[in-house]
Amino acid sequence: MNQGANKAVRLLGLDPGLQHTGWGMVESAGSRLRHLGDGVISTDAAMPLAERLCTIYRGLAELLGNWQPDEAAVEHTYVNKNPGAALKLGQARGVVLLAPALLGIPVAEYQAMEVKRAVVGTGHADKVQVAAMVRRLLPGAIIRRADASDALAVAICHASHRSTKLALARGYQPA
Repeated sequence: MNQGANKAVRLLGLDPGLQHTGWGMVESAGSRLRHLGDGVISTDAAMPLAERLCTIYRGLAELLGNWQPDEAAVEHTYVNKNPGAALKLGQARGVVLLAPALLGIPVAEYQAMEVKRAVVGTGHADKVQVAAMVRRLLPGAIIRRADASDALAVAICHASHRSTKLALARGYQPA
């Protein structure tokens, strides 16, 4: 068996938002997951957009420096009613993608349905179902905000996809 396959890696899940950017850090070793931390980087809606984006970047830079993840994963975001809000959210998402990439950390991206399917088993799960499964998959995790729960779900999704890719790379043959 390849010993590198069970090497523990730190995976950072990110749920972009201009008001609240959720983050969740897990350690993945083979099929085992361990909750390391989670939280939210929040901005003040009264601040100019550029300052809000700086707040997100600085929060992520500190987070990345403290936790030193091996890989990051970001959820795609959707806003279809207000074009102005969608543009601002896209700018926040750009900062969220950029911060780990600047440090050479690989960044994966997942659609919301992919995340739900990986965590709950169906792409049409609601936030309550996702949060419940995150708590079940990460025993002992005390998650205080939905944004952090969503970010942990992204990290869990990435761990699942990562394990599958590693198995395929090793030539895994199902029984």
